[in-house]
Amino acid sequence: MQQPQNPGQDFPSPTATVPLRLVVADDNPVIRAGLTALLSDREDTTVVAEAADGREAYEAALRHRPDVILLDVRMPGVDGISALPHLVRLAPVMMLTYSHETETVREALRLGAGGYLVHGEFTTEQLVRAVRDVREGRPHVTPGAAKALLTHLHPSAPAHVGTELPPVLGQIPPENLSQLQSDVGQSFRSRFQLSTREAEIMDLIASGMTNRQIAATCFISEKTVKNHINRIFAKLQSTSRSQAAAKWLGVA
Repeated sequence: MQQPQNPGQDFPSPTATVPLRLVVADDNPVIRAGLTALLSDREDTTVVAEAADGREAYEAALRHRPDVILLDVRMPGVDGISALPHLVRLAPVMMLTYSHETETVREALRLGAGGYLVHGEFTTEQLVRAVRDVREGRPHVTPGAAKALLTHLHPSAPAHVGTELPPVLGQIPPENLSQLQSDVGQSFRSRFQLSTREAEIMDLIASGMTNRQIAATCFISEKTVKNHINRIFAKLQSTSRSQAAAKWLGVA
């Protein structure tokens, strides 16, 4: 009896893993480029578009229909929290940011974010796993975000009892999206009266960056960074980076 020339030809070929299609939204071009390079150089993820603010993220999501949107909180123009209610109607959203203030974390999750990752608290593999979790409807938060949520609970409350969240705000038409600005986290920080650039640098200080790293990230000189830091310390009435960070993050 004659054997077939290719015994395995009747079996289907193994199905290749389809990479998750991502949109990365962050106003910092260095972070955007780094995430794009990191996530596109893999078989299981690819970045289909980048965005510098919430409006660009919304337009990119409409155009590309990604599997997951990675969204920063603090961005000029339309910030992440303002854009979030519109984005979650298009794709699951993972917050990926340096901000882990209690109000911000709770508001993001209340508005529909499927996860909340704080920079510096995850590896590349953990990031990819979290993205897949969010895509499949499993919430994922890093320790900093979890701690922010726990600090809001009353010390005597049972661990399994969550705090009551305010009702969902009314939906805002997409055509008004460019006019939106979130007040989440701003009321607390506004008392420091930092400029937009100073607030950006303070976030980087809180994330643990050195002056040289901040200079490279913001495309400014180290001398300019030092000048900004001197003004920041004066406004926060702080004498050290750790003291300023503690006040900025609301843990002092």
